[in-house]
Amino acid sequence: MAILHVIEDDADIRSALIRALTERGHVVSSSPDAMSGLQAVIDQKPDLIILDLGLPDLDGVELLRMLRAVTDIPVIIATARDDDAQVVKVLDAGADDYVIKPFSASTIDARVRAVLRRSRSNDEYQPIEIGGLVIDSRSREVLLDGQPIELAPKEFDLLAYLAARPGEVVTKRDLLADVWRQPYGGTDKTVDVHLSWLRRKLGETAQEPRYLLTVRGVGVKLVAPDEPVAQ
Repeated sequence: MAILHVIEDDADIRSALIRALTERGHVVSSSPDAMSGLQAVIDQKPDLIILDLGLPDLDGVELLRMLRAVTDIPVIIATARDDDAQVVKVLDAGADDYVIKPFSASTIDARVRAVLRRSRSNDEYQPIEIGGLVIDSRSREVLLDGQPIELAPKEFDLLAYLAARPGEVVTKRDLLADVWRQPYGGTDKTVDVHLSWLRRKLGETAQEPRYLLTVRGVGVKLVAPDEPVAQ
């Protein structure tokens, strides 16, 4: 369970988010505009903020900068703006994740849990360990059974993204949107090729997987090798 605050001006979207996240065990409050949202965050100190960019009184990017001046509470941007320049601008301004509308309730809940896992303080930071894999997002280094493996930048991004969601099935559409920043127009072939390269470096194949399990018709998930394979 987490305490969340949603800053979203669209009443229907706001209500849907509150309902979906509450059903998944979170405590959720909300604000319809930037300034009331800022005050609510200062007063309530939630675990995480979900922020729309198109607010009536102030652009969400400006609100994000104001939030970052007073708090390090994780922020997930939830918006229809999908161009690369906007994504970069928002991440540079301090957002922890960026979700493009429309999205499913399960997707936003998974993002919330993933961001909260990554939001440990610097003193508490530890690389992610899954079976014999150790993924260090700070140094961008990966060990497999104690031995370093060399990954291309996008291969590392793909592995780190899946490692932040261990055991969760991630769709190829989500991978294209979040790893390649291609919410529209990307092809599954891009993901398939990089998964194939990554499997080779992890010493496995699609036919004999160890870490990267394909769930037919859904997506892929990263698991420890001793976990049962469910197709």
